[in-house]
Amino acid sequence: MFAVIETGGKQYKVAANDVIRVEKLAGNAGDKVTFDRVLMLDDKIGAPLVAGASVTAEVIEQARTDRVIVFKKRRRQNYRRKKGHRQDVTVLRITGIAGA
Repeated sequence: MFAVIETGGKQYKVAANDVIRVEKLAGNAGDKVTFDRVLMLDDKIGAPLVAGASVTAEVIEQARTDRVIVFKKRRRQNYRRKKGHRQDVTVLRITGIAGA
């Protein structure tokens, strides 16, 4: 059984015991999170959501992604700016998928 959920403006295809990295959610390691925005559940396609379906997950950790370098340069102007960015993410383990 699998489901397609939406969180943080992105869609994720998940199954039981999957480990996914999503945009930062509130909570500490060990907390439970429930996703009610289920777009698809096996062969049921929502319009736009599947009624009565939910996905539960457990927070494993709060982490950060790899560094992305942002480099700006204007040629012949002696203008250079270098910045780094690391996005905050939440690592989740899917514990269950409940459907109607």
